[in-house]
Amino acid sequence: MKRVRRSTGGVAGRAHAIVVFTACLGLLSACRVEAPERSEAEERARTTGYRGILLEDTDPRPDFVLTDARGEAFDFRAETEGKLALLFFGYTFCPDVCPVHMASIAAVKRDLSVEEQRRMSIVFVTVDPERDTPERLREWLSNFDPSFVGLRGTEARVDSIMLGLGLPAAIRDTTAGPDYPVGHASQVIAFPPGDGFRVIYPFGTRQADWKHDLPRLLKK
Repeated sequence: MKRVRRSTGGVAGRAHAIVVFTACLGLLSACRVEAPERSEAEERARTTGYRGILLEDTDPRPDFVLTDARGEAFDFRAETEGKLALLFFGYTFCPDVCPVHMASIAAVKRDLSVEEQRRMSIVFVTVDPERDTPERLREWLSNFDPSFVGLRGTEARVDSIMLGLGLPAAIRDTTAGPDYPVGHASQVIAFPPGDGFRVIYPFGTRQADWKHDLPRLLKK
């Protein structure tokens, strides 16, 4: 397993200079990356106010349309406008990265006020549409929070969206059989209500970090 820090040129590169990429290759079945040092998150909070990685960004949140788990079109920018949107690309058969992120966010979300929860949108985009059927997405996300939105698209379309965000395309090792692993970017991207910046949360982000940052992001 390895953590890769990648920079790209242009607007996307400036907006997403730090990318944590989980590569699952060969017969490996897990998608683990090292958790960030706790001192790093705490130092970021002292300097930026957020335990996540703050990226100054004047670009609007991404504009894409995919199909939700009910089979309806979901326009990400339009549906999340004015809300705190948490965007994550993963797959439901992921053994650790994806369920840990979803469980942590769901646990902290439950402790927020009803009004704060209404102003949040958690969007999970599958990078494995072959196995992640609409039914599978609905069932899996409901284990964490029924309000979480699951989206599907073709592999090419989803990879294009990730590349547009400065993330690497997914690596699907279908030669490994029906339980094949998928390598994918392992961070959640937070878009605050007013845009203007975004915050990156790598794998290893603790519930305490979400509890610290979510109320602050909602106030923006």
